[in-house]
Amino acid sequence: MEAGWLTIAALFAVVTGANDGAAIVASGLRVSFLRPLTALLVLVAGVLISPLLFGTEVAATLSHRLVTFKADGGRTAFALGLLAALLVVGVLTAMGRPTSLTVALIGGIAGAGLGYGLPVAWTTVGRVLVFGLLSPLFGGLVGLGLARMLRHAPPLQHMPLVMRVGTLLGYGLLALAYGANDGQKMLAVFAVAQSGNGHIKADALTLGLTGLCFVAGAAASLPRLASRLGAELLRVRPLHAMTAQTASAAAAFGSALAHAPVSMTQSLAASLVGSGASEGSRRVRWRAVSRLGMAWVVTLPASIAVSSAVAGLVHAVAG
Repeated sequence: MEAGWLTIAALFAVVTGANDGAAIVASGLRVSFLRPLTALLVLVAGVLISPLLFGTEVAATLSHRLVTFKADGGRTAFALGLLAALLVVGVLTAMGRPTSLTVALIGGIAGAGLGYGLPVAWTTVGRVLVFGLLSPLFGGLVGLGLARMLRHAPPLQHMPLVMRVGTLLGYGLLALAYGANDGQKMLAVFAVAQSGNGHIKADALTLGLTGLCFVAGAAASLPRLASRLGAELLRVRPLHAMTAQTASAAAAFGSALAHAPVSMTQSLAASLVGSGASEGSRRVRWRAVSRLGMAWVVTLPASIAVSSAVAGLVHAVAG
């Protein structure tokens, strides 16, 4: 692997840790007995173990099924799409509109293929986008249903213990689901960095580099996000965290069966909203939800437009 490509892949894993990892770990910190280091280690374990348990088909979708990058200049086009995605996410975050890195990456890849004149599998792109839309809707509805069911369940003698065990299981499922789906975008980038054909390698070296970079990004960003997660959407309680984690994990696992990458942060946010709404609509800060939704809506077309324009310009100059 060339040094330049290794640097790009490593930086992307760091950014993914800062964007996704810190938010997911912060959701585990809503339970006082789960320490930051423990939550981070559980999540990293999910990132490393899930590709071995559930396969790497989601990574393959991102690396070569949306766009074929085997042609001359294919890796250059992929890099341009990746950089466009990071640019869009960075600009929106700087504007106070944090958004989904996964949605931006899908748009960046499709736009780069379009601008560079590479074969784009628009049917596959459309199918992935449908799952990307359904995943947060599913998470929100399941979060709502689970929270209502638990709130109306008969009281148990050892309810605090049940809540602790349930929350730990929910967070563990969330970590595994992230590694089986959304987290595989890091493997996709490493795959293209290693070879233009995008063949996925879940070997010890690739997983080790991915894990180290992911941890670095998550640890650096966690102090900033730990106190904010959910605060803008609703006042998160342990019941909300447990049901939202379980619901978003189910959405991610379901999409992974279809080899469709979906945003875990989107599913988690939607599941939190659904769980909070189970106690009444006033529990949810809908203005913040609408701002978050608008950022998601803008992300895809912005990523496609930026990557298509940049890739087209580079392709024209390169001749």
